[in-house]
Amino acid sequence: MNNWRISAVSFAAVAALSAISLSGTTALAASCPIKIGGIAPLSAPGAVGAGEGMRAAMLLAEKDINKAGGILGCDVKIVIGDSEGLPEKAKALMEKFITQDGVVAVGGAYHSSVGVGSKDIANDRHIPVVFAETWNDTITGDKQKYIFRIAPLSSWASATLWQAALLVPNIKKVAILTENTDYGIPAAAETTKGLLSGGVAAETFGVDIGTQDYSGIVERIKAGNPDYIIVLATGEAGYNFTQQAADAGMGPMDIPFQAGQVSLESKAYWENVPDGNMAFVQRIGTPPTLWSEKALALNEAYMAATGRGVIESYAMEAYDSVVILAQAMNEAGSTDGPKIVTALENISYDGVLGRIYFPYGTQKDPSADSKGDEWWHQWPDPAMTMIQYQKEGQNSVDAPIVWPDVYKNGDAIYVK
Repeated sequence: MNNWRISAVSFAAVAALSAISLSGTTALAASCPIKIGGIAPLSAPGAVGAGEGMRAAMLLAEKDINKAGGILGCDVKIVIGDSEGLPEKAKALMEKFITQDGVVAVGGAYHSSVGVGSKDIANDRHIPVVFAETWNDTITGDKQKYIFRIAPLSSWASATLWQAALLVPNIKKVAILTENTDYGIPAAAETTKGLLSGGVAAETFGVDIGTQDYSGIVERIKAGNPDYIIVLATGEAGYNFTQQAADAGMGPMDIPFQAGQVSLESKAYWENVPDGNMAFVQRIGTPPTLWSEKALALNEAYMAATGRGVIESYAMEAYDSVVILAQAMNEAGSTDGPKIVTALENISYDGVLGRIYFPYGTQKDPSADSKGDEWWHQWPDPAMTMIQYQKEGQNSVDAPIVWPDVYKNGDAIYVK
């Protein structure tokens, strides 16, 4: 299933490598198995459903890597850690990965605040990280040598939201519900700026991550009589807002309403938001109709392992974030951090998300192509689409893609 080159390094040679240096000058595997850290939000206030999906995907990656021969002749062990979606927890988790678990690289992570909070620790210790689902531009924007990302930039992903919103007939005013985090705050600002460029006003309503009761916010938004609502809340909290808004006569069946990305997990969405029909949902990644054989095989394994419907984009990202590290180590012939970085900067990885590569880094600065610093170690090609649930209980994979035109297979239905 995976197509990386397996090194001929023997078990004895790997076992003879020096231990991980906490100073970061070297990062060589001491013995088998080789350990890779996997970050996921597995408890509140993090997006638990997303975290469970990411954990399942990373464990499937472990299985596939080992089936294909492992890393440098060793089995790989994915050490899963719970970030809770909080930066202070992420810092402690990254420290534990490095000082106690002996990981040589790290993948995964869902919340931008987790990436922002933990990246400096990994970079200072020369531990390569491939972040899976952290959007904040600053995560790659400070051009750290050991930090990579396969999720889209927040500024880029936000364009999906406001460009799709501008298609709503007679739209004049948008309400944005956002969490006060490293994801929500810049995403709301970028979305507002884009809407204003199209002559549409926006008002932002901020809440803390994990908020459950939105009654006061719902009434404030309702009083403003918006033409469109955009939800920038990660995790299951977005379900609560969407249903509470619907209870107040302001849900997806009442006015155009873009629900949070977690709503792609259709079973949980419909259980929590029975009045959620007609919601728009942003999807990151190639549409399922265009998936490769590798992606289809992972989807089947994921559904069997989790009992869920179609695999979510964040789970696919988590899978690729781990497998690309394995390929990089095999191509480098080493678990030394600097050598892994060199391999990643030159990699062409055929992942479930598509071909992943990093055009900018130590060998070519983004400025060479008039790109901003945020493009450092950034995969440039993640697909972004907008779907719409148009039947109650519909699976997200069956919902029509209504934007952009290159992927579109159905027309949007605008209520109100």
